[in-house]
Amino acid sequence: MATTATGALAGLKVLDLSRVLAGPWCTQILADLGADVVKVELPRAGDDTRHWGPPFLKDAQGHDTTQASYFAACNRNKRSVTIDMARPEGQALIRRMAREADVLVENFKVGGLRKYGLDYASLAAENPRLVYCSVTGFGQDGPYAARAGYDLLIQASSGMMSITGRADGEPGGGGVRVGVALTDLFTGVYASTAILAALRARDATGRGQHVDMALLDVGMAILANQATGYLNTGQVPQRQGNTHPSLAPYQDFPTADGAMLLAIGNDGQFARFCEAAGHPEWAQDARFLTNTARVRHRGTLIPLMEEATRRRTTADWIVLLEDKAVPCGPINDIGQAFADPQVIARGLRVELPRDAGDGIASIAGVASPLRLSEHPPVLRNAPPALGQHTEEVLRELGLSQAEIDALRAAGTV
Repeated sequence: MATTATGALAGLKVLDLSRVLAGPWCTQILADLGADVVKVELPRAGDDTRHWGPPFLKDAQGHDTTQASYFAACNRNKRSVTIDMARPEGQALIRRMAREADVLVENFKVGGLRKYGLDYASLAAENPRLVYCSVTGFGQDGPYAARAGYDLLIQASSGMMSITGRADGEPGGGGVRVGVALTDLFTGVYASTAILAALRARDATGRGQHVDMALLDVGMAILANQATGYLNTGQVPQRQGNTHPSLAPYQDFPTADGAMLLAIGNDGQFARFCEAAGHPEWAQDARFLTNTARVRHRGTLIPLMEEATRRRTTADWIVLLEDKAVPCGPINDIGQAFADPQVIARGLRVELPRDAGDGIASIAGVASPLRLSEHPPVLRNAPPALGQHTEEVLRELGLSQAEIDALRAAGTV
C-alpha cells in the first residue's frame, strides 16, 4: 500500500525527459527514495512503452485497457506532464522547470536536445547546480556516438549473448538474449549511483556536472568475471548453458518430478551434499576433492550426480539439504516465484491505487529492493496516466489557469 513516509531524497527535484527503460528505471529509483520526479511526455502519445503491449493493464472490471503494463514497470512515484518540446513555448516551459531542478535525466540521441536549447551547456548556464544525466547507446563520443542503441543490440555487441545459452554443439545451441533488458536495467542502476555521487560532489563544490551513461559501457562492465578472465588470459569465454565456467557442481539437475538448481560454491558444501546424497566417497575422490578438480572433471562428476538426483523429487531435495547449508532450490516460473513464501514474507508484490479517471483502480508492481532502516523507499503513487499532473505542475511553476488553458488550446501541453 502507499505510504506517506519521508524518503531519503525528499526535497530533491528531478526532471525526467527520458523514455522507454534505462532512463525511467533510473528515475524510478530516485522517486522510490523520495525524490519528486516530473516526467515530461509528448502530448497525446506519451512514452513509447505506454503502447508496448500486450500485456495491457486491466480496468476495475478485469477488462484489458489500451495502456500497456510495460510502462508501469518503471514509472511509479512520478508525476506526468505533457509538453511538446518541439514548440518554443514548450521549450520555455522545460527550461523554466530545469532552473528549479536538481537533476535532469534524458536519453535523446547525442546532440538531439541542442536545437531546443535543452542540452547540458545551455541549461547549466542557467542552473550551474544542475546534475544532468545523458543516457545513450554508445556514449557522447567515439565513432558510434551518433548511433541509436537498444538493449538487444548491446547484448549482442557487448558479448553478452556469446556467453548466454547452450553451447553451439548442443540441441538449441546458439546465443540468446537475457529474458529482460539487462543492459537497460543496469544502466538505470548505474545512472542513479552516478547521479547520487554527482549530488554529493555538488554539496562540496556548489556545482553540478554532466553524467555520460552509455549502454555499451555498462554492457561491457557487467561481463564481470567473464571479461576479466578474457583480459588476463586471452581465452574467449563460451556459452555453456546453466553450468559455471569456474564452479562445479553449479547448475540444474534432473529430479524425479522435474529439475532443481544446485549452487555449490565450496568444498565443504560439496562434502555435505555427498553425505546427504549417500555418496560420501565422492568428496574423497581425488578428481572431485577441490573445486578446481571438479571443474576439470565435471564430465565425469555430473553424470554420477544426475543419476542420484533423479531418485528424489525437487521438494525432497530442498528439505534434505536445507539444514546442511547446501544451496538448492526450484526452477520457478514467475507465477511460482511470486507465490513463494519468502517472496511473500518480504512483501515483494505491491499494489498501488490510482485515481486518474481512466477506470484503472490499482496497479501491481514489484517492491523496491532497497531496504534502508531509517529512510526506506516510499511508495506514494501508482504509475501516472498520461498528463495526469500537467496542470498541477504548471501551477507550481507559477502559471495562471488562463495561461495553462492557452497552452492547452495551442497543443503545447
